Amino acid sequence: MATSTDYTNLITSQHADKPKFVATIATTCQPLVDLFNVFSAMNADFDLNLAVGAQLDIVGQIIGISRQLKIPLVGVYFTLDTGPGLDNGVLIGPYDPTTGLVSLPDAYYRFLLAAKILNNYWDGTKETAYAISQAIFAPLGYTLFIQDYSNLTVALGLIGAQEPPPPIIIAMLTGGLFDLTPATVRIVSYIYPANTSPIFMLDAQPGNVNFGSLDVGAFANVKFN
Repeated sequence: MATSTDYTNLITSQHADKPKFVATIATTCQPLVDLFNVFSAMNADFDLNLAVGAQLDIVGQIIGISRQLKIPLVGVYFTLDTGPGLDNGVLIGPYDPTTGLVSLPDAYYRFLLAAKILNNYWDGTKETAYAISQAIFAPLGYTLFIQDYSNLTVALGLIGAQEPPPPIIIAMLTGGLFDLTPATVRIVSYIYPANTSPIFMLDAQPGNVNFGSLDVGAFANVKFN
């Protein structure tokens, strides 16, 4: 960070012993120093990984998606004993309705913005969709899979973690915020683990951590669109 002394230290010895002259230089340079510091901080203020609050909203405007949701996310608020608990629930904001979350907190909004950036580069192929989804969900410990029914409909699912995804991630997924499908393809359902067990599947290979057969796998949660 620059200061006015960066400039007053450049005053030659012939004038450095004159307090009024030094003070004049410092006062004259201070607005320029303040402006320089503001511009220097702008990269960090509007960096996707560092921006918060209003700055993150500006980043969202550039990317093309708002933290304000058209459809509230239900079942994501932190509660004791009756719903999402510590590390899973989201605290209700001062302007959020009790019926559901309508404004994403910074951490989840940043996650959504990163997903939107990757989605903007998607070429519409299934292979690229998997690559994008891996970049989105892998840091959280999950993998997205696409079940193609070959009739212009698909199912999206999350697998691969030691515990079920947080309710807000599920709500964002089932709310269509991570839509990795071409315009003509419809998502008919969403699939995600109900507990820490692998998802039940017939003929699952032994040792598969994501899918398990009888006595190993558990029925997944399925939400139909």
